[in-house]
Amino acid sequence: MEWLTHSQTGFQQAARYLLGMRLAVAGLQLVALAVAETVIALAYGAEALILCLFYGVLAVLGWLWFTRRPPQSAISVSAGLALDLVLIGGWLFLTGGYTNPLVSLLLLPIAVAIILVPLSQSMALTLAGIAVYTTLIIWHTPITHEHHDANLAQLHLAGMWVTFAMTAAILLLVVGALARRLGQQQQQLSSIRETRLRDEQIISMGLSAAAVAHRLGTPLNTMTLLVDEIRSAFPDPSLADDLRLMEKQLVLCSEHLQQLSSAAVQAKTAQLETLTAKDWIARLKESATLLWPAAPIDWPGVVPDCQVAVDATLDQAILNLLANALTASPSWVAVSVHCAENNRIEMVVEDHGDGLEDDFQKSLGEQIVGSENGMGVGLFLTNATIQRLGGTLKARVDQQGTTMVIDLPAAETAGVARDHQ
Repeated sequence: MEWLTHSQTGFQQAARYLLGMRLAVAGLQLVALAVAETVIALAYGAEALILCLFYGVLAVLGWLWFTRRPPQSAISVSAGLALDLVLIGGWLFLTGGYTNPLVSLLLLPIAVAIILVPLSQSMALTLAGIAVYTTLIIWHTPITHEHHDANLAQLHLAGMWVTFAMTAAILLLVVGALARRLGQQQQQLSSIRETRLRDEQIISMGLSAAAVAHRLGTPLNTMTLLVDEIRSAFPDPSLADDLRLMEKQLVLCSEHLQQLSSAAVQAKTAQLETLTAKDWIARLKESATLLWPAAPIDWPGVVPDCQVAVDATLDQAILNLLANALTASPSWVAVSVHCAENNRIEMVVEDHGDGLEDDFQKSLGEQIVGSENGMGVGLFLTNATIQRLGGTLKARVDQQGTTMVIDLPAAETAGVARDHQ
């Protein structure tokens, strides 16, 4: 995840925003001192300058601490923001107290605390800021030992304008950026939650499929033994062809169960195999020919010279799409493959069917949708498998039929794509 609010990663990434806020405050204080010294003689100008420079040094040290050894809890961040209030309040005490137009700078640490730390700690910092302001009202020092009432009035009005502009800019750049980061975090959490729910559905269906496969093993073995017994007990030539066909079908069922078990092992161990697109298409063509010997599938004659990382689950996902296409268009289905931009591979499955149902067009494979032809679970699993490998599944429906586009990363970037899932 890119940013977490109350974690070491979040505090580390928020360090530069805190540094920007603190350096902006220190810079504004330096400019205010320079301008004030040109108009009046400050009573504690040297002390205020030293405190301002000290604040800038602490800001850099705090940034180094946050980036190299980020705090493990929000209490350290709250302590740093409380120190900001104390140092800003000390500088204000030396430069006129609550009469200083830069007194609004006390709001900045409070605004950052509302974003970065828990509510209880941000409330404590708010009370601390009020306490600092109250202290400046009760105990304040004169800004100058001389009488410059006119100059002080003009300086105060100008300072109020500068303070408002700078505070608004700092709030926009620092607090606004932190708020946008928080919004991005919420979106990522929502995406992760949806992915987790989808994965839980896939796992539950996988467990059900594994249980069914295990239970089917015994009936298949029993039927195989029965075929042998029937052949021995009734050596009738008229039954030989039927028994031979039944035996082939039983062997085919056993092979499918073995493929299901192998695919489950590969999915569990996340095993990928790198193939050229030509070899992968040849393997898919062989599997499709075994499943649908007479199917009118138009396979590509020329396949681009690129590599793709695949596993058994991806093969099954493509075969699911072919099965849906053949169901919708028994007379013609076409498959094509080409290399796309950004090191991607696109496989296109076209048919002349009536098109997808409205429910599938609205959310293609994002959830299980009931369907009269049984495409809901198949599309859901297909889309989940393709997304797990860093790809996307899209559909185009027109008067000619349906076009399914499978976009996959090439083998060089497949590993990177999987890391982001």
